Amino acid sequence: MRSDVEIAASVTPAPITEVAEGLGLTAEELHPYGRDKAKVDLSVLARPRARSEEPKLVLVSAITPTRAGEGKTTTTIGLGQALGALGESVCLALREPSLGPCMGVKGGATGGGYSQVLPAGSINLHFTGDFHAITCAHNLLSAAIDNHLHHANALDIDPQRVIWRRVMDMNDRALRNTIVGLGGASQGVPRETGFDITAASEVMAMLCLAESLEDLRARIDRSLVAYNRSGEPVCAGKLNVTGAMLALLKDAVMPNLVQTMEGTPVFIHGGPFANIAHGCNSVIATKMAMHLADWTVTEAGFGCDLGAEKFMDIKCQSAGLDPVAVVLVATARALKVHGGIKTRRELTIPSPEKVRAGLCNLAKHVENVRHFGKRPIVAINRFHTDTEEELQVIRAWCEETNTPVALSDHFARGGQGAIALAEVLKSVVEEGTAPMKPVYQWSEPVVDKITSVATQIYGARQVVLTAEAKADLKDIKRLGFDGLPICIAKTQSSLSDNPRLRGRPTDFDVTVRRILVNAGAGFLVVMTGDIMRMPGLPKVPQAENMDLVDGVVVGIG
Repeated sequence: MRSDVEIAASVTPAPITEVAEGLGLTAEELHPYGRDKAKVDLSVLARPRARSEEPKLVLVSAITPTRAGEGKTTTTIGLGQALGALGESVCLALREPSLGPCMGVKGGATGGGYSQVLPAGSINLHFTGDFHAITCAHNLLSAAIDNHLHHANALDIDPQRVIWRRVMDMNDRALRNTIVGLGGASQGVPRETGFDITAASEVMAMLCLAESLEDLRARIDRSLVAYNRSGEPVCAGKLNVTGAMLALLKDAVMPNLVQTMEGTPVFIHGGPFANIAHGCNSVIATKMAMHLADWTVTEAGFGCDLGAEKFMDIKCQSAGLDPVAVVLVATARALKVHGGIKTRRELTIPSPEKVRAGLCNLAKHVENVRHFGKRPIVAINRFHTDTEEELQVIRAWCEETNTPVALSDHFARGGQGAIALAEVLKSVVEEGTAPMKPVYQWSEPVVDKITSVATQIYGARQVVLTAEAKADLKDIKRLGFDGLPICIAKTQSSLSDNPRLRGRPTDFDVTVRRILVNAGAGFLVVMTGDIMRMPGLPKVPQAENMDLVDGVVVGIG
């Protein structure tokens, strides 16, 4: 079997200018980064939409992730290619990969087999520099805070209540908690702080939820960075570096245009994780895709309980979006993990019984999609080790529960392998869809919002708040931030907040440790279980498999 790198190398992508012309973009609206990628000017959103058909937004989500892999991004790409093969006007809207997972456990995030976006090596590494720009803008504000503390501290910032941490785009557990300002009076004010990964940066979230540069400016200005000694909030605008941050972000705010192996246009822009952030690509890129094409296929990170919930309750509510359909990716391999297999060797051993036992996880995610008022479509992402008996178990369950389903072989066959999925999608959309129903209203009390997601989407018994979380709640209400939506940081490996509980856990509580204010992004970050916003590298990181061979990056994914 050929590797993803070898398959990608067998394709000669079209010049990005041709891909742009296919979307109706002009040369003046394009900012090329070489031959195979480009930034697209925000002015595109200001001109009238050229398409006569009403734009349709499709969300691709998945069952709870496992070590077996689900292939959500690969399925999104394959579905987009299939719609193109059927003659539809289509554009994808995906997230940018982070170097942390790329060098850590997960590897690259540009699809696989014959459903990849190109140039995969560039996209998975530095791409157009968006992550670096976000990292620099975030850390400029961090430096400005410590500089203000050093030079007289006119804002009377309490060094023990600075909440704006630093970020870097790499998994580095040693930096989770640090002390800065050591070395004497000339080195700054000593205080405890730490690093998050760039994907969890509030600047990342602000860029992904902003709808214009001016919106981004306002979001940065109102970001809560510290409290003064009287307990009053200090916002970023008081540090007078918003303009400089925007200067660093002026190119990063423009979506990146690339293509699939079959020439389908793709906007890849923004990369917040769904377990520790809101898990969606930028609103600007999504709306630009909808502005230029009839079908926009996008994804939200990890399982439906994380990315899809935040897509609906945060992104759609904030930006006025409403998907016409939700595709749920499932694999026989992953269902076997949820059904109780323990070792990697067992993944390749046929076991319809274990697939059947794992269907409880798929069932919960199907329920969750219906909870939002949407009809789920199950995409069975086929692996070459799957048996017909295992696949039939999934099909039979879908038929019994009146859930549209399609087997998709896009990894091996590209767009042609996902034609059946595309046809099922079109059929469901033609039947019509109800407006999206959020899990909660933003105006509800914070605890009620958390409880609604935990009980209705995760299946929890109740929510338990630590003393620190209760103290956070008091500050949030006192300062008027209680009307913000919630972004729950939770393990991606379980519907619960315990990563060891597979399948469909029951009789569990969700423990809330902290509730952090992201005033610029416009949501409250609810920290549950043992989740951390700076991942660590595994014992054998993916970076040990990577190399540069004859000018080609190998071993990414």
